[in-house]
Amino acid sequence: MQQQTTGGDFATPIEQRYFEDYVSGSTFEYGPIEISEAEIIDFAKRYDPQYIHIDPAAAATGPFGGLIASGWQTAAVVMRLFVNHYLSNVASLASPGIDELRWTKPVRPGDHLRIRLTVLEAKRSRSKPDRGMVRSLIEVLNQDDEIVMTLKPMNLLRCRA
Repeated sequence: MQQQTTGGDFATPIEQRYFEDYVSGSTFEYGPIEISEAEIIDFAKRYDPQYIHIDPAAAATGPFGGLIASGWQTAAVVMRLFVNHYLSNVASLASPGIDELRWTKPVRPGDHLRIRLTVLEAKRSRSKPDRGMVRSLIEVLNQDDEIVMTLKPMNLLRCRA
């Protein structure tokens, strides 16, 4: 799994980033990470052992015409980019969940995935003013700029003192 960063980034480094740094409407891109056939098969054998993920010959006759990554593997790749580049490592408190997770196109061996993140909403808590909720849109794109997955995570972040 190779990883790089493309596109713009926050003005504040991740180790100094707090709730106030997540401004509604801001967009960032990170990646790509290349997905190999061996990684697809290894992940699927452990976590999602369907033939379309573990058996290239059988997958060739299946509905996708070849081996594809598990959607959960794609989600794990997204999480790696999300944590390494977007989510503050000093202010992150927790996540109450993810909305609208969609796998829109198969991920295949050799695909290079990157994420485009948009801050949809940053709302300070009224009951706990030391923190706020950030809602984001993540679009996962392959090397052909095709969206292969979308999701809307929510994250609780500490505010600056």
